[in-house]
Amino acid sequence: MFRSSRRVINHSLLSLYRLSVDHKPSRQYRTFRPERPTYKSRLDPPHRPATSRIRKRIPFLDELKSVQDPDDALSLFNQYQKMGFTHDYPSFSALIYKLARSRKFEAVETLLDYLQNIDIRCGETLFIALIQHYGKSRKPEKAIELFQRMPSFNCHRTLQSFNTLLNALVDNDRFLDAIGMFDRATKMGFRKNSISFNIIIKGWLGKGEWDKAWQVFEEMTEKGIELTVVTFNSLIGFLCGKGDLDVAMGLLEDMIRKRQRPNAVTYAMLMEGLCSLGKYEEAKKMMFDMEYRGCKLRLLNYGVLINDLGRRGRIDDAKTLLLEMKRRRFKPDVVTYNILINYLCKEGRAPEAYRVLVEMQVGGCEPNAATYRMMVDGFCQVEDCEAGLKVLSSMLTSGHCPLLESFCNLVVGLLMSGKIDGACFVLEEMEKRQMRFHLEGWEALVKDACPKGRSAGGLVDKLVSAC
Repeated sequence: MFRSSRRVINHSLLSLYRLSVDHKPSRQYRTFRPERPTYKSRLDPPHRPATSRIRKRIPFLDELKSVQDPDDALSLFNQYQKMGFTHDYPSFSALIYKLARSRKFEAVETLLDYLQNIDIRCGETLFIALIQHYGKSRKPEKAIELFQRMPSFNCHRTLQSFNTLLNALVDNDRFLDAIGMFDRATKMGFRKNSISFNIIIKGWLGKGEWDKAWQVFEEMTEKGIELTVVTFNSLIGFLCGKGDLDVAMGLLEDMIRKRQRPNAVTYAMLMEGLCSLGKYEEAKKMMFDMEYRGCKLRLLNYGVLINDLGRRGRIDDAKTLLLEMKRRRFKPDVVTYNILINYLCKEGRAPEAYRVLVEMQVGGCEPNAATYRMMVDGFCQVEDCEAGLKVLSSMLTSGHCPLLESFCNLVVGLLMSGKIDGACFVLEEMEKRQMRFHLEGWEALVKDACPKGRSAGGLVDKLVSAC
């Protein structure tokens, strides 16, 4: 399977290289603009349509939306090209987005080279998205290279792309590079704004350098840069994490004096700080304070309290708080439910956690990958691997995938309970997703699944013959 998918990509890349050499201009699909109507009289203007622009539908884009596999997307791209369809910027950008989300960066770079060769002007939004994907994939060098290449695509770089790269460097532990870029901003033609400064503050706080972060904060004040709620939240969050609640509260008051309204995130961080010091009741009281000051409660504020109750083993109180939320017409989201499911599973109450899962689905809240993973691991923990296998099936049907560790736990549990067919099913699903045990994983699997007095060789033979 792996080799066939690589062949699809290589074939697609080869086709694009050939096109970049043999490209001949032809009619392209572009935005259709109707002719302007002529006025019969200034006193009697014609009727104007509701929409000023009518966009011609592009068949390739309509079909691409339903394609999930990046290899199939590349094949579809080539198929349309063979049929005589001339791809324009919307087609290229849509395909590049899909490939980048799947981390198919080799194909992305080939498409970018092709776009550069045929001189199609690209929007800055495309490059911002790619820089973000490179950052999330731990490829900061590629992000820098792309930022430097942007002008060659006839694309004007703005402060938005500058800040995106700055953030990617900070997130990838390239803080010295980020500082250098920040200091050269004016020479590069960029006027730094509050977002630029906030990113540097985040970088210093990530290194535990409160004094350096505070110097940047004071620089913002001196230069008249707007102190946003994000600026204050970064500092307050750091202080709460260190347990320095007095200074954090003082910063909250300073924030209000500067006419910057705290939001639900501000109060959630302060509530977390209070909970970390064992002051649950004070944290709960803060929800009333924030409402009094005109800040609406959000789910994350309840989430802080539910998480603290679960962490301290007060799961029944957490369930009561969830009911209180519903009475106040707050509809719990998947994150709120996941907090409860997580602690129930940790306490060995997987069947109860599963009832919460069913409850959230009945209420119209769809589980995410984390929900299913916790349930699979929870059932394995209480040695009910058949129930875990059912959850796995639902998870795969929903388009989510467990972690390798969850797969391993499930295979071991099924083997120990003699469910060879179930173990084979899990191994087959792993193979479909190109997930395989390392040597250490197989050793642990055989060791765990073969207690004293049981032959490892016989179990492996059964597994091999069944699969």
